[in-house]
This record gives sequence, C-alpha cells and structure tokens, in this order.
Amino acid sequence: MESDEAAAAFSALGQPTRLGLLRLLLAQGPNGLPAGAIAQRLCVAPSTLSFHLRALEQAGLIAPTRQGRQLVYAPQIARLRALFAHLAEVCCGGQPARCGDLARLLDTAFDNNTEREASVMSEPAFNVLFLCTRNSARSIMAEAILNKLGGGRFRAFSAGSDPAPEGPMPEVLAQLKALGHDVSSLSSKSWSLFMEPGAPKMDFVITLCDVLAGQTCPDFGETVVTAGWPLPDPAKFTGSPAERATLLNELYAGLHRRIGIFVSLPFASLDRMALKARLDELANPHLQRA
Repeated sequence: MESDEAAAAFSALGQPTRLGLLRLLLAQGPNGLPAGAIAQRLCVAPSTLSFHLRALEQAGLIAPTRQGRQLVYAPQIARLRALFAHLAEVCCGGQPARCGDLARLLDTAFDNNTEREASVMSEPAFNVLFLCTRNSARSIMAEAILNKLGGGRFRAFSAGSDPAPEGPMPEVLAQLKALGHDVSSLSSKSWSLFMEPGAPKMDFVITLCDVLAGQTCPDFGETVVTAGWPLPDPAKFTGSPAERATLLNELYAGLHRRIGIFVSLPFASLDRMALKARLDELANPHLQRA
C-alpha cells in the first residue's frame, strides 16, 4: 500500500461514527449488514449514514453488494490487513518480529494470493437451502457440491419435509466421498430446524423434487429467492448396481452443472426478480446458460 492510500484510509477512519461503523461491520463478519440495519444500530439518520458509507467505500475499507433491492455492506479484510501492515512494516528498527503480534499482519499482507482470498472472503456470503422430501439423496448431493464449489461465498444446507430416519443413502455418500467431498457433516434433517430462532437466515431456497410429500414449503421470508429444479428420485432407481451407479452419476452431473452456473452469476448486478429468473432457467437443462 502506498503512503497516500494509507493516509486516506486513516483519514476516513478519523471520525467516531465511521470508526463505530467499521467496528460494527467487522463484528458482523462476512455476511455484512444492509444500510438500514446499520443506521438503526448506530442511531444515525439515513442521509448522514450515506455520507459516512461513501467515505469508507472510497477509502476501500468497505464494499457494497446488491442483494435483492438492498445494498449490503461488508468490510474489506485484505485492505485492512494491508493498511495495518503499512503502519507496522518499518517498526522496531526494520525487524517486525520484535513487534509481537503485529508481525503476523506482515506475514501475508503482501502475498497476492492471500489478499485475493481475503478479498473474496470479505464479500457477503449467501446461505442456500436445498429441500427434498426425504433429504437423503438429491438435496444431500447439492449441499456437498455447493459447499465445495462456493469458495466461501456460499454456505449450503439441506433439509426435508419428511427426513429419512436412516439418514442419507449409503450409495450417495459413497459416490460423494469418491468424488472428493467431505461427507462427515451430511445428515437428513427436518426443514423445521431452519424455522427456529437463531437458525441461519436463508438467501436462496431451492427444491429438488416435484412435490414435497404434498406439503407446502414453509415461508422463509419475502426476501428469499426461491426456485425449483425437479430431478429424479434415486430411491426409485432400479436395475443392477452398475445401472444405478450410472443414474447417480447422471444426477450428480446435472446438479454440478446447475450449481456451477449458479455460483458464477453476477449477483452484484442482478436484482431479486432477475436472480429468480436465472435460477428458474436452470430447471430446464436445455435453457441453461452461463
């Protein structure tokens, strides 16, 4: 970081409201907060808050991401790391190790790969819930695939209206494990868990079967983007073990293709209706586009 950039950043922080704003966002983590929630927590008028948000954004300390109709602000961790590293890089006679814990800031501050990773992690993460009746195959696959492809920008969950008491299908777990997925945390569970106080707030809810045991999906809130990707039920696959394995591979490939497109969508430039339209397209394999 150049000295003039560091001076501009410290200048932006040299005001109590902005300092409190950044501390609030850092406490919130990578999910960030909408501008309205920030104004409410800081007891600041929206017009005044806009001025402070703009100052911190121009200094590169925070960045907005559009989610539906609102802008969600999150701290830019890589920028903050570089800022404190710039302050400390010449301390203690040019021997940063003598500065105690400050030295840890310098270990990766100028490592481009680490900065890129930190920048990605500073973007708000999206919570995605995959639903299926038994939560034993399709939704389990989708959870594992998204958690692997999401790169920290997505957190995948799965649930069902009538979860299988015996848990995920052994064939599905074996296939996922063979393809390099971590299956240790996968389990069949009720969607009611995600309606309880303190449950993760969902941004997307995607159903993977035609009918969820005749039940109506619960209401996850008006800001949640919903979609349906109807896929065949592995529990109904017949034939020899080799034939069933082929069908499972085709199901996995279909989910992997859809989810790969999903994570590549330009979320910052799409509003809620546009996002829903793109997700609905993915239900039809002939209409899928990047």
